[in-house]
Amino acid sequence: MGNSLSPPADPRFSSATRAFTQKDLEELNSLFVSLAAQSKSNNEYISLSVFQAYFGLKSSLGERLFDLVTQQRKDNKLTFHDLVIAKSVYEKGTRDDIEEFIYQLLNVTGDGVVGRCDIESVLAAILRSIFSLEASNPGLNSHREIINVFLNAAKFSKVVEGAAEKSMSFEDFRSWCALLPSVRKFLGSLLIPPDAGRLGSQVPQLVHGDNINPDLILLREEYAWHIGGALPHHELVEWKLLYHSAINGMSFNTFLGSTSNGEGPTILIIKDKDGYIYGGYASQPWERHGDFYGDLKSFLFQLYPKASIFKPTGANNNVQWCAANFSSESIPNGIGFGGRVNHFGLFLSASFDVGQTFTCTTFGSPCLSKTNRIFPEVIECWGIVQNGAQEEKLDAAKGTVLERFKEDRHMLNMVGLANSSE
Repeated sequence: MGNSLSPPADPRFSSATRAFTQKDLEELNSLFVSLAAQSKSNNEYISLSVFQAYFGLKSSLGERLFDLVTQQRKDNKLTFHDLVIAKSVYEKGTRDDIEEFIYQLLNVTGDGVVGRCDIESVLAAILRSIFSLEASNPGLNSHREIINVFLNAAKFSKVVEGAAEKSMSFEDFRSWCALLPSVRKFLGSLLIPPDAGRLGSQVPQLVHGDNINPDLILLREEYAWHIGGALPHHELVEWKLLYHSAINGMSFNTFLGSTSNGEGPTILIIKDKDGYIYGGYASQPWERHGDFYGDLKSFLFQLYPKASIFKPTGANNNVQWCAANFSSESIPNGIGFGGRVNHFGLFLSASFDVGQTFTCTTFGSPCLSKTNRIFPEVIECWGIVQNGAQEEKLDAAKGTVLERFKEDRHMLNMVGLANSSE
């Protein structure tokens, strides 16, 4: 393998190599040699510019990642030892190791304080990377509102002596990541080349007919990326608009008719008259029931004025609700998620002109809107096209249960989620 694997003086390197197989080390060495050649360093180091270009992070986030990987030496030289040590912590470490690395990564200024400006810079870099925007591109300005939506989900509770504003503590960071799994996935896989299917970068294709003005659609690409962070890879290929109140009218029966043809999951999105946007992911079809049904794959989410995802807590199984043409007051007609009858996490009455949202133990979610009583202005529903799911099931059937489990654990370890409940 050449000089890059010669006996190290740094005991951290010896310890780090034990996290990899010999084949892994050979592949890392090949990558290093290739990037070092591009850096014109006589096979000694990788430069910042080559590092940023290869990993697709031409921003302050890329600079901060390079700084951490090079152990903050400030010499603009990433050695093979640096690469192995960083990957052993960032990809092979415990959940705490990985999240501590990511938390340091958020401090793009390197001053030891994770402030609001740091988070704003990181979010801008993420959106620039995913949506292929240049820093000078005016398109980034259109993401300013989205950046603020993600920022609004963050807490800054740590008091910093001499600072005018509070900063994000490590616990604040963990809470923020739980609300924004797409951000967590992306930040947890930055040392994976973008063309290798970097986690947290997938944006589903949004398909709708020509009979609707795109400006009327609530589901922006950035919102789809946010929701997709809580979904498996095969559900991030194509989402198709099944129902929109501007085209189909505020009709419960039309909604049920429009969504009943698909067997896959759906995404319900509501914009109310207060301007709040929120909804729920329904893992099961919308079918007439006299009680709660569904499974714990469903979740609630907020999109505006802040973005958050609320997954089932396991407190109860009151996940999905769909009641039609019942005459009993104990079975309200309409669709909803979580909570209990007449005190739902989210509910639309069968008239589609009024609903409710309450604090909900099913999903650990707050009231999703400004008030508990909501008045919908726009309602839309997207169906998740399941083509890829069948292929994944066939592929999975070829392996043993143990092999599939190992693959899943490997993928989760890459983003530090194998030992978490997120």
